[in-house]
Amino acid sequence: MPEESTQPIAPAEATPAAAATINEETNKRKNRGQTSKERREHARKRIMIRNQERQKEEEQPRERSESSEPRRPKRKVALLIGFCGSGYQGMQVNPNAKTIEGELFKALCQAGAVSAENSTDQGKIQLQRAARTDKGVHAAGQVVSLKMIVEEPDIISKLNKHLPAQIRAWDFVRVVRSFNAKTACDSRVYEYMLPTYVFMPPSEKCMEVAKNVKFDERQVPETTEEEIRAKREYRVSAEMLEYVRKAFEKYQGTHDYRNFTVTKGCTANNSKRHIHWFTVSDPMIIQGCEWLSLKVKGQSFMLHQIRKMVGLIILMARTNVPLRLIDVIFDCARINVPKAPGLGLLLERPVFDGYNRRVSSQKLATSNQVTFEPYQKEIDAFKQKYIYDNITETEMKEAVFDIWVKNTEVFPEQYLYINQDCVIPESTLVVPGEESIRPPPQSIGKDKDALSSEDEEDTKDD
Repeated sequence: MPEESTQPIAPAEATPAAAATINEETNKRKNRGQTSKERREHARKRIMIRNQERQKEEEQPRERSESSEPRRPKRKVALLIGFCGSGYQGMQVNPNAKTIEGELFKALCQAGAVSAENSTDQGKIQLQRAARTDKGVHAAGQVVSLKMIVEEPDIISKLNKHLPAQIRAWDFVRVVRSFNAKTACDSRVYEYMLPTYVFMPPSEKCMEVAKNVKFDERQVPETTEEEIRAKREYRVSAEMLEYVRKAFEKYQGTHDYRNFTVTKGCTANNSKRHIHWFTVSDPMIIQGCEWLSLKVKGQSFMLHQIRKMVGLIILMARTNVPLRLIDVIFDCARINVPKAPGLGLLLERPVFDGYNRRVSSQKLATSNQVTFEPYQKEIDAFKQKYIYDNITETEMKEAVFDIWVKNTEVFPEQYLYINQDCVIPESTLVVPGEESIRPPPQSIGKDKDALSSEDEEDTKDD
């Protein structure tokens, strides 16, 4: 078999000097005893050749197709939006998923705020959200930073024409070129709408099923019309309301929230979070049912953190467990805290106090403060029609919270840490990365992920 030729083949477009250099360097590679000086010289020449080739390419005139649109300048902006998350699989764009970002990017392209050249990849316009929201979660105020074409004065009106009614753009604000909605955001304010009947004592019917039926054979019993009526007519007592308020206040400050998120990617080094405040409103009657508005402000939140914070307090309040259990859970090994339904959760607004102070102090001519205040009247009307009404009507039709509560009663094994002694049984501990005890899929009913401790979602902060 003949030997392969060792003579290098110079590129067709290479100059004679470049070809000679390549030949010389190829011969040098045959000798493995190169000195450091020779290797440095070799690297220098390779860089020089690449630079020459790159310069030659850049000097070639670019051909513009007849159908190509004229280039229009883009500006870095903070786009202020709101949305009802029902029917969407979260905020962040995902392949083959219906998401808020996907809908928004499509509308931006259709409205002319994004050029056709950049319409295939939202990374080209540096699109970044201030906070991620899960499947079905809403936002009265959300901020998206991007590079946008803003020449037309009615660009927001055009954008809204291409958006579904449940997604609205309030306005855009010019910002500095380095602005990133996620990193510039100081904190986030979330609201959770909660029907008070979830604090009713455990159902004897469900407890009988849990006690007498094998785990794999259990079925969540149907709620009768009489039981539904009793839940709708339930009114929280002053003592229960005081307990709930004190319980949510326990979250304030800096704590380790490793038990309030998924196990994947969560360690002792990245699970501490700071909560500024957590408030509970006075009860309000909506369509005959009593509700509470919970509001929390924190620097950032981990995946499912708020829903798990709410879920724990519901279980504790129903059995009047001592509040010190919360402190125990902050410090104990991994357990499964159930996440309350996503139906009640909404992002009220991201906060940009630090950035706004900088803009105000430096008096930047091309940048404005990022705030929702000028649009609050529109936002409140949208929130009532598309978010609050959606939450309450869905609950009235589907009894989402009733299903969630019954599942915790029929499958209590993983929640045995809800006890008067505040002791964490070994049987409730979860091995990170492994599934915890969970009910059979057919028993969950409408809220199929009611008791699931793990989800196939990313674990980045909101």
